Amino acid sequence: MDCPGHADYVKNMITGAAQMDGAVLLISAVDGPMPQTREHVLLARQVGVPHLVVFVNKVDLVSDPDLLELIELETRELLTRYGFDGDAVPFVRGNAKGALDHPGDPAFAGCIDELLAALDAHVPAPVREVDRPFLLAVEGVYSIEMENTLLLNTNRFNSRELAPGIMG
Repeated sequence: MDCPGHADYVKNMITGAAQMDGAVLLISAVDGPMPQTREHVLLARQVGVPHLVVFVNKVDLVSDPDLLELIELETRELLTRYGFDGDAVPFVRGNAKGALDHPGDPAFAGCIDELLAALDAHVPAPVREVDRPFLLAVEGVYSIEMENTLLLNTNRFNSRELAPGIMG
């Protein structure tokens, strides 16, 4: 949901977040909650993301355990202020770069296993209504009257035949 210059991508963040069953809120242990953290929590609440898990990254760069506790306390208060159950949201501390660089070392990669376990435990598997008619979100329709035109669709779904005129 985040990227450099995130203010320019709020529309994309809202579109993506509106389809989420849960999200990971990433906090730097070096910086703590930043202004965009508040914006991400607010957007998650406004579009109805029901479950969050917090990952405090770069803990290897912070030698003071009290600072990590303060970051967690501030973030829990922020979550509560925006309607999440801040006391119940799982927090995982780790070093994502270390886990990436040393995938076989439990000292580094253990935080990723812990994050995945927190997601499994805190974000319930969504109920998908597979017995209902197939729906496909169409972002735009373009009339192209040229021979040998190639159209690309970025959505993924099982092959189905769509009859013209049934979209509404």
